[in-house]
Amino acid sequence: MILETQNLTKTYQFGSSTITVIKNVNLEIENGTFVSIVGPSGSGKTTLLNLIGLLSHPTSGKIFFKGEDTSQLSERERRKFRLSNIGFVFQTFNLIPTLTAQENVELPMAFARVKPDTQRERAKDLLQLVGLTHRTCHRPKQLSAGEMQRVAIVRALANDPSLIIADEPTGELDTQTGLNIINLLLNLCKTQGKTIVIATHDEKIKKIADVVYESYARSFVRTTVQNR
Repeated sequence: MILETQNLTKTYQFGSSTITVIKNVNLEIENGTFVSIVGPSGSGKTTLLNLIGLLSHPTSGKIFFKGEDTSQLSERERRKFRLSNIGFVFQTFNLIPTLTAQENVELPMAFARVKPDTQRERAKDLLQLVGLTHRTCHRPKQLSAGEMQRVAIVRALANDPSLIIADEPTGELDTQTGLNIINLLLNLCKTQGKTIVIATHDEKIKKIADVVYESYARSFVRTTVQNR
């Protein structure tokens, strides 16, 4: 088990009102699986991803990563943990506009204090993996949406994390480009053993996922397990 949540709940206080975004979410995610988190806008998908990605804290409940209770980690330990174990892919790519494709991929490694020569070589190898060798020196504004998302995906792979979290990764893409991105993520799962957790509206992703969790009454219920 790479990831498990126990009664995960997130609320926000607005004046005298308490808003419950998600409530009592129990996930069990096996290593090397492709998991789809499905639900309408406002159902708490992004909140859930932020929690399991250790970007925010739950109001109550626990998150275990490879059996470790992450609630015991300090903020500094959480940052270090994310750098080593979790890669993020966002709907709007979140590339640094002043950096080249290669420099964007190198950035997580720089934060992890990887040697500069190693950063450069790994970034080049990763960009070659997604067919972007000819775009290494291009900045985001010089790239297509599909190319930017491929850069974002290999940036997520920079520190060789075991878990990739993707929030609507095809939301800004046309149908064919979105399909290419889905296939890329699926290939990373099947050939490299990466655990992929995707929040999505895309029915194509839901159909190919090993496991599907769907929103229900402010929680997420496991509805599908594919026998592959």
